Amino acid sequence: MFFDTHAHYDDEWFDEDREALIASLPAAGVELVVNVGCDQASSEASIAFAERYDFFYAAVGWHPHEAKSWDDGSADRIRAWAKHPKVVAIGEIGLDYHYDLDWKEKQIEVFEAQLCLAEELDLPVVIHDREAHGDCMDIIRRHPRVRGEFHCYSGSAEMAKELLSRGWYLGFNGAITMQGARRAKETLSMMPTDRILLETDCPYLAPLPRENGRRNDSRKLRRVAEVIAETCRTTPELVAAVTMENGKRFFGLE
Repeated sequence: MFFDTHAHYDDEWFDEDREALIASLPAAGVELVVNVGCDQASSEASIAFAERYDFFYAAVGWHPHEAKSWDDGSADRIRAWAKHPKVVAIGEIGLDYHYDLDWKEKQIEVFEAQLCLAEELDLPVVIHDREAHGDCMDIIRRHPRVRGEFHCYSGSAEMAKELLSRGWYLGFNGAITMQGARRAKETLSMMPTDRILLETDCPYLAPLPRENGRRNDSRKLRRVAEVIAETCRTTPELVAAVTMENGKRFFGLE
């Protein structure tokens, strides 16, 4: 059985068959899913999924791409959402310097604000870090009481060592099946298996070989588990079992 620790089933890519697809997941071996918010609307959608489906949980927060929509009421919205019993994390939050750096300072402001909320609310965080490793680490070092996960980990093995020493987790998805995944595999080969989280980031990052188009979903976790197993010299079944327990522990679902 698999735990998809990072999904976006509110994405419009699922509009045509969302209900049927989600209903099919348990029979496909998907036991748990955390749907992750990126702004107000997607965070509210994540909570709605968690209320409708027993095996869904929610993370709430503002993605760096959505930093410009953060306003004076956003922190209080997160505080209110955090009272819901199926809200298990603040995320996804962080920094993304891949596209437009005009909003860099706003991204940093919103990231810091949400780390402060995580401290206040005693919730883990789900970090989005794209081409912003140095700033992400500098900011995290200023919040040593925060615990969290770097999803779709793309940093170095040295950066991973520091995160692991701080008690953090690292998430891996279909990106590790693609060309250019050398650093991620190096990290996997050196890290303890009890800090690995399995995820899809669906509908994005479908693993290779891509079947039925390019859309990803939680049923494709097995392929990610296979590559992790190859890298860590174990079996996909053991990867599924270990990452299930890791996810439950990280999100407090034990």
